[in-house]
Amino acid sequence: MRLSQLKPGEKAVVTKILGHGAFRKRVMEMGFVRGREVTMVLNAPLQDPVKYKLMDYEVSLRRAEADLIEIDTLENWQSHERKDLHIHTQQHDSAESDDVRKDKIINVALIGNPNCGKTSLFNIVSGAHEHVGNYAGVTVGAKAGTMKYKGYRFNIVDLPGTYSLSAYSPEELYVMRYLQQETPDVIVNVVVASNLERNLYLTTELIDMNRSMVIDLNMYDELERSGAVFDYENLGKMLGVPVVPTKASTGWGVDRLLDTIIDVYELKNKDVRHIHVRMSQEIEEGITRVKDLIKTDHTVSENFSPRYMAIKMLEKDPEVENQLRHAAYYSEISKARDEEAERIERELQEDVPAAISAAKYGFIQGALAETFKGDLLHEEKTTKIIDAIVTSKIFGFPIFLAVMLFMFWCTFEIGSYPMEWIESLVSWISGLIGEHMADGPLKDLLLDGIIGGVGGVIVFLPNILILYFFISMMEDTGYMARVAFIMDKIMHKMGLHGKSFIPLVMGFGCNVPAIMSTRIIESRTSRIITILINPFISCSARIPIYVLLVGCFFPNHGALVFFGLYLLGIIVAVVTARLFRKFWFKTDETPFVMELPPYRIPTTKAIVRSMWAKARQYINKMGGVILVASIIIWALSYFPRYEMQDVPQSYIGTAMAELPADAAQEYDAAHIDDLILNSYQQENSILGHIGKFVEPVVRPMEFGWKTTVALLAGAAAKEVVVSTIGVLYVGEDDTQLISERLTTPSALTGHPPFDPAKALAFMVFVLLYFPCIATLTAIARETESWRYALFSATYNTALAWVLAFVTFRIAMLF
Repeated sequence: MRLSQLKPGEKAVVTKILGHGAFRKRVMEMGFVRGREVTMVLNAPLQDPVKYKLMDYEVSLRRAEADLIEIDTLENWQSHERKDLHIHTQQHDSAESDDVRKDKIINVALIGNPNCGKTSLFNIVSGAHEHVGNYAGVTVGAKAGTMKYKGYRFNIVDLPGTYSLSAYSPEELYVMRYLQQETPDVIVNVVVASNLERNLYLTTELIDMNRSMVIDLNMYDELERSGAVFDYENLGKMLGVPVVPTKASTGWGVDRLLDTIIDVYELKNKDVRHIHVRMSQEIEEGITRVKDLIKTDHTVSENFSPRYMAIKMLEKDPEVENQLRHAAYYSEISKARDEEAERIERELQEDVPAAISAAKYGFIQGALAETFKGDLLHEEKTTKIIDAIVTSKIFGFPIFLAVMLFMFWCTFEIGSYPMEWIESLVSWISGLIGEHMADGPLKDLLLDGIIGGVGGVIVFLPNILILYFFISMMEDTGYMARVAFIMDKIMHKMGLHGKSFIPLVMGFGCNVPAIMSTRIIESRTSRIITILINPFISCSARIPIYVLLVGCFFPNHGALVFFGLYLLGIIVAVVTARLFRKFWFKTDETPFVMELPPYRIPTTKAIVRSMWAKARQYINKMGGVILVASIIIWALSYFPRYEMQDVPQSYIGTAMAELPADAAQEYDAAHIDDLILNSYQQENSILGHIGKFVEPVVRPMEFGWKTTVALLAGAAAKEVVVSTIGVLYVGEDDTQLISERLTTPSALTGHPPFDPAKALAFMVFVLLYFPCIATLTAIARETESWRYALFSATYNTALAWVLAFVTFRIAMLF
């Protein structure tokens, strides 16, 4: 019988894993080992993937992968005699050391499963403001912070969440290499108090490493609410690692944790001792033989214990095997490993990784049997009720679409009020400078370059904060993981993974962290495809452009146009992903194994921290990239300078001919001269020449040279497009003046710079064309090749031109 055959509510016992490679390794680490009870919870709306429950947590698998797990009914399993697994710990007395380190710096590494609260703890102890999300993969790289406590300086590193120490995913590989190269003084292993059995698997691997360690029993309040009794102090003595309960969301217990870290660092904690996670005799004999060979070359076991490396060699971990490849006795080690693995599999009728995983979970079960009494069902009912609605076949997709539409509506409608307040403030500052400062290049720089550029962008800060508020809420509550669950079948049709949807949704905020978050996807091909299609997801930097043009030309249909643009980006991403999978990355070995965390109510502090972090990033961006770009654009449009006597008579005649018939009555001679000189100045500036050189490329959409320059300026940052339009068309930071200028016919040409058709085509072009420099850098860094970044810039721009042209022609028909 296979796991995929279970119906909702049915229970069974895992008997065998039929898959191989990465999938097999991951599901065993997640707890799918022989003898483990598993319950089928529900199907996704499209009947795939399927949610299961084991060890008091929920995980989703695709049906094709569940079909690779053999099961038996509870009745059949219980009727057979089974050999009880007795796990013992072997104590190794370590020599007492009187040499207490006198330096006052302690290097601490936070390690734990995804969604265990590491980043919350990091924020509490370091004062940092990293975002905390209730789904796997929020922390995509190591984050460092410092704090002072009782005369010590703690250097704290928040490492990516990982289920084990292996080379299965980029996070796991990163953590392994960090522990090898950095060797922190104390490891803080963060475990979830309400999900001990699964979380302690990583603990057993850290014990194998034989490092100084403290276990942070986080979210202890959840365990207390369940009424369970947990003798964590006794567990610490059994493991040889002190255990400290904390509530990282509030800071409760953190002082005690820091005190324990100091005690462990100074070798004063009485619970600290080195144990071996003992396994069956068959496995131990293999470990001993390989370990003894590894110990003959001290250079390869300087940072990892020989026992840990021996276990990883038996599991055929590629990272450890690569480290040992340069050892003097590698051939002997490799030969012994192969012989022992073959013997273990023959004697146990089970391959080595499965046998080791089962043994570790057996050890954990034995330890908890002596220290833990009770059940952890306090959140299960609430989670089950909510999931029955938000992941159901009938309501799942409508709820998701409604959430997205509501998010865009709030971003546009509610954000318009604070936007007007900031706009008034910027306009007041501009007027103050204009009245009290003498005319000259410096005044023009301040008004037209700095305030006109940066001021035209800062007004959109409220819109961006509202967008990030919604994204943070979805992440922190756990709904984002459900989105990946209900979307997996659709994403799989695209040739992607359900987890790919998380970086794509994050792309609505900013493409750079979204591209970095693709590290949660184990398959390299799926990860690269997700990276390449992410720039099609409309990031918050494009919001100022949409708000400006939608407000000018579609004020009564703003939310609909917004939704249409975002939907177009998604459609283009889907089609592109499908094409890439069919013609470029033809193989996909990505299993859908993803933890579905319990729903949690996000704290106000976490939401505010996240929004403030994004606001700070946006403001820093304006003070850096956008400010520099605005000044450069102003300078390119300001120089070389011309006077009226420099304007050729032929140009004056042409310009006069293009003036409206009533221009002589509307404007005096001096104002007409200013119009002609300003037009000549911009058209013959450095920027004007650049724009006119590129203009023929976008002429089919009737974009003028100023519009072309604005598009080119978007290479620095998409927000710069708006500031460039402000500098070139108005020279003011007032959005109202910019809107009037874009819709008012030119005194020289008789036509407005934009109309509804041009505005739609322009927004489509901005949505799809080449990513900003920061995004291109992120693509190159995450794919480890500039080839993909250059491809993204070229492909995206060509596609943007085609779809913008089609949009323009269709819009002209109406």
